[in-house]
Amino acid sequence: MVERSKAAVLTAVWDTAKMCGMRKTQRKGDIAVSEAIAEFTKMGFDVSVPLTESAAYDLIIDTGELLKRVQVRYTSSGEVDLRRIHSNSKGYVIKKTKHNAYDWLFIAHQNGSKYLIRNCLVGRRSIKPDNNNLLGNYNKERCQSG
Repeated sequence: MVERSKAAVLTAVWDTAKMCGMRKTQRKGDIAVSEAIAEFTKMGFDVSVPLTESAAYDLIIDTGELLKRVQVRYTSSGEVDLRRIHSNSKGYVIKKTKHNAYDWLFIAHQNGSKYLIRNCLVGRRSIKPDNNNLLGNYNKERCQSG
């Protein structure tokens, strides 16, 4: 059995999605959400998914002491767009992040890196996470404190 890196697996999933004609942006979001669920579960947290698509967050994390609303993003370039964009009968609708829209921002990079920003980034169009935000810098106890 050949062992593959996380980046190779993500690339394979991405290539498969392209071949099957799936929506590129939606598939990347699905990958990021599934990775966030796995990571928070490994940390020992309970994870819930909102029943509606209208929430400004993708997951709810129960740390045992706190509930945290988590916005999840995927990036292949390193730069992460923080706006929410969807289309309706009149065209595209762009929504900027409102105050207190979420508590944490989880970012999954195509190369397998994962980042956690423990605050809501209001008024910013994008962010480029750095090594200070790597998920490996966090543990269950640190996340429970806020």
